[in-house]
Amino acid sequence: MIEPPISIGIVGARGHTGAELIRLIAGHPRFELAFVSSRELDGQRLADHNDAYTGSLRFSAPGHEQLPGLGADAVVLAMPNGKAALCVDAYDAAGAGADDGPVIIDLSADYRFDGDWYYGLPELTRDSYAGQRRISNPGCYATAMQLAIAPMLDALEGAVQCFGVSGYSGAGTTPSDRNDPDKLRDNLMPYALTGHVHEREVSSRLGHAIEFMPHVAPHFRGITVTANLHLARPFTIGEVQARYRDRYADEPLVRVLDAAPWVSAIAGRHHVELGGFTLSEDGRRLVVVATEDNLLKGAATQALQNLNRAFGLHELTGIPLPPSPDAGAT
Repeated sequence: MIEPPISIGIVGARGHTGAELIRLIAGHPRFELAFVSSRELDGQRLADHNDAYTGSLRFSAPGHEQLPGLGADAVVLAMPNGKAALCVDAYDAAGAGADDGPVIIDLSADYRFDGDWYYGLPELTRDSYAGQRRISNPGCYATAMQLAIAPMLDALEGAVQCFGVSGYSGAGTTPSDRNDPDKLRDNLMPYALTGHVHEREVSSRLGHAIEFMPHVAPHFRGITVTANLHLARPFTIGEVQARYRDRYADEPLVRVLDAAPWVSAIAGRHHVELGGFTLSEDGRRLVVVATEDNLLKGAATQALQNLNRAFGLHELTGIPLPPSPDAGAT
């Protein structure tokens, strides 16, 4: 028996993450696109902008109050921070609420601190999913930081410092210094050095203080996080590596390496790499490096994991798995 398709709408489909999500949905065995919205591309053929899609769908520009009438089984909100509430309120006003409306996945930070929304970082929060239809997708940096810190969470002493570097796709498509290739050339651009939303997000989710210092680099995609963890007791490198390998042994989208991962090797991949484990002489300071494609596991791939789970599918359906492990970055 052929299962009926599950329809997915994307609000804000013109951005980098929207494009990646379109690619994933176009190759998914059960999902199909119901609508893709973009004011700038209204009326243009989606196939002319994304070579993974071969159908006849065109971009549209519905008002938020029109979204409930489009009838999608799930809606992904791929918009900047502060924009999601108008769409969510429109569904509530139309009687399509959290209990009986479509699945709504918000890629912004707007609902990550809302206890009524499921926080969808499957590798860490899978057990708390109980069929919720409102899902907040974690931030890109927040995903990498949490995965890098979680195996040592019970052994921490003091705040964790995280130095982050992202490609400029993380700054979105609205022109700014942080996505201007000319200004980024031969440059590393610090920003939001205290109080970044991902600092607050990770501190909240882990229940432990995080100090995050983000930077933008000239490459397009991929992030590196170097996490500095102070430990309550001495550890050996074998103990540390065993903690990480045991924690993520059954997680295909988390790979634990010996060597420090390189961001150039993670671009276009759907998993996170953790490695470069280094201890101080006294065994009480650990440095861990995490890399991730901010547009994929940091956004679109994670959204697909959450969509799959929401519709009772295998979590990794439609997600290309990482290639066989190697010895690490060379």
